[in-house]
Amino acid sequence: MHERRRITIQGIVQGVGFRPFVYGQALRSGLAGFVLNDSSGVTIEVEGEQGLLEAFQCALHELAPPLARVDSIAAEVVPPRGETAFVIAHSQSGSTRGALISPDTATCDDCLRELFDPADRRYGYPFINCTNCGPRFTIVQDVPYDRAKTTMRLFPMCPACQAEYEDPLDRRFHAQPNACPVCGPRVRLLDCAGHEQLHADPIAAASRQLAGGAILAIKGLGGYHLACDALNTEAVARLRRRKQREAKPFAVMAPDLETVRRFCDVSNAEAELLTSRRRPIVLLRRRPEGCLAPGVASGYHTLGVMLPYTPLHHLLLHAFATAIEPGRSPLLVMTSGNLSDEPIAYRDDDAVQCLTSISDGLLVHERAIHMRCDDSVVRVAGGGEQWFRRSRGAAPEPLQLSFDCPVPLLACGGHLKNTFCLGKGRQAFVSHHIGDLENLETLRSFREGIEHFRRLFDIEPVAVAYDLHPDYLATKYALDLELPQLIGVQHHHAHIASVLAEHGLTGPVIGVAADGTGYGTDGAVWGCEIMVADLLQFERMAHLRYVPLPGGEQAVRQPWRMAAVYLDQAYGSAFLDLPVPFVCNLDRRRWKTLDQMIARRLNAPPASSLGRLFDAVAALLGIRNEALYEGQAAIELEIIAQPSDHSYPFALDSESPALLDVAPLIRGIVDDLQWGVPLPEIAGRFHRSVAELLASACLQVRERTGLRAVALSGGVFQNRLLLEQLLGRLEELGFQVYLNRRVPPNDGGLSFGQLAIAAARLRAI
Repeated sequence: MHERRRITIQGIVQGVGFRPFVYGQALRSGLAGFVLNDSSGVTIEVEGEQGLLEAFQCALHELAPPLARVDSIAAEVVPPRGETAFVIAHSQSGSTRGALISPDTATCDDCLRELFDPADRRYGYPFINCTNCGPRFTIVQDVPYDRAKTTMRLFPMCPACQAEYEDPLDRRFHAQPNACPVCGPRVRLLDCAGHEQLHADPIAAASRQLAGGAILAIKGLGGYHLACDALNTEAVARLRRRKQREAKPFAVMAPDLETVRRFCDVSNAEAELLTSRRRPIVLLRRRPEGCLAPGVASGYHTLGVMLPYTPLHHLLLHAFATAIEPGRSPLLVMTSGNLSDEPIAYRDDDAVQCLTSISDGLLVHERAIHMRCDDSVVRVAGGGEQWFRRSRGAAPEPLQLSFDCPVPLLACGGHLKNTFCLGKGRQAFVSHHIGDLENLETLRSFREGIEHFRRLFDIEPVAVAYDLHPDYLATKYALDLELPQLIGVQHHHAHIASVLAEHGLTGPVIGVAADGTGYGTDGAVWGCEIMVADLLQFERMAHLRYVPLPGGEQAVRQPWRMAAVYLDQAYGSAFLDLPVPFVCNLDRRRWKTLDQMIARRLNAPPASSLGRLFDAVAALLGIRNEALYEGQAAIELEIIAQPSDHSYPFALDSESPALLDVAPLIRGIVDDLQWGVPLPEIAGRFHRSVAELLASACLQVRERTGLRAVALSGGVFQNRLLLEQLLGRLEELGFQVYLNRRVPPNDGGLSFGQLAIAAARLRAI
């Protein structure tokens, strides 16, 4: 039987070599017809014997190119045309867009071989790529994904590149960023005033400057990095001073796994992440014998490491290795190129304006970045991946939903670590990392990102989900849209919903949401919430007993305030007589002012935040009284903690919602301080106590409801020690535990949870 079929394919099938793959399959099977890109994905019409058509259709699923992701294949029989050849037709635009854009991907092995092959015409060319690698999302301006709709449209291809581009059997067939030294972008080295330095090889010259102790701004795929020699103590210290980044650790880039293993322990799962096409920053445990400059990640037992993911990075590290002393490890600090609290710089003029005050020069190139995209950050914990930032290499690949969005949706996320999410059908497009919405530049990036996603994926939202906090800029943006459906979502419900949506669960589950700050339905600051939740609603079953948050945000920056508050809760004013270092060193006048604020209820909102409890204990142990960034005290408390099997007492009442009282825990810590118990042991007992406290609360909820599934989410679960202790304890007690694996547990995953809740509420109408 001879027939013709029209096959439509949706997924990530543009710009990933899918059409030449189809072409090759058709030729091998002796089939006729055509394949083309359109606004929905790829359309194929193919004609031949039925058996051959069946085998061809199976191959589309089973043998697709490495960067392709086939979400759906639909086939229908159409009238035969009697064609005798198979061709790749020109792309078509349509009114409805459904095509997906591939994330930017690391340089493939084939291109790397050519990059370092002196006989290849692209030898040493920093923009080598093919259909299996290179820039995608960051250069795309519109769909369908064709060169004319990317920032590469400014570079007409030379005859050799054009021939590759037009040959369906070539690896660079319709590789939109295809270029070579004759026709493509070039690299330039600028001085700190933005003037070009003339060098025959700007990359080699830049590497020599880095080896000499310089700080350089380097343009990558999604923006600029600030780079320096990671073993040069003075250069790293100078970068910290200039960038005004006093404490947060820097990420580093190593040329290969062998170099990484000199500084860090690397498991098989971590090695797989490091070498994956996504090339994220992977958080690894540091080796004590490593000789990094102290300022890279001072005091941290982990290090954020990534491998090169662009040809320019490979060339730079290769040249840097030859420029430094023999036997010295070629390791570069690679931190986001931005001023404090601003998003990563990605436009050349902005980089010259903003980064020349930090860097000694700039390594720039002529390929424009259309959409900035910071590095992704991931670690292996609790038996799997845990993303802290889902951005370059992952965005804008959609997350598949187990339910339908009844209408096109926008979810605006939170205030810190912001992402937004657009949804239609069964696809959720979580954005790249936007950052903290604390200034005009970041808000502009948020707005521009939403508009770009709306255009690329043809999503015109008719409903918007937002956080309940009235002062969040993302919330104000949502309310200003004046869409028909405005859906406010409680912060911690969104955290739990993000886990449910990831795992295809509808609930109900026992949700444990633990973080620093979230606006509660009673107007209080929530942050340690045990709830029964599904995608539609939640019931608060237990929470940490409220304590005042004196000074609001000031209490976040000054953990000593929370230590004094918790001591006051545990002992009353008698805490001022305790013979422990924290109390002895406490400024009584400052505490008196805070005490009066609390008594008069002036800027001292009630808080149930677990993050603030960690801050309080860190200050009580003398680890940190003033925090340079949110969560610093809690991180340093985890760093010193020695895992323990012993826990402090706590109280859990039987009210509804139940109150988790840690006053006995605080008194236990004070007793240990007085007995001279080492601080690492106290810190370890505290972590164990929190794990036992949360597990006990889950047990109480199970006794009331019969639920055995637990979802954990919130920024506190970035604490590996707490996460793994609680996970182990819950599993011992017979619970099935679910974690965030594809979106961050911190506020970077909020938008995904908001979208899932909004869809459920709209379906219920």
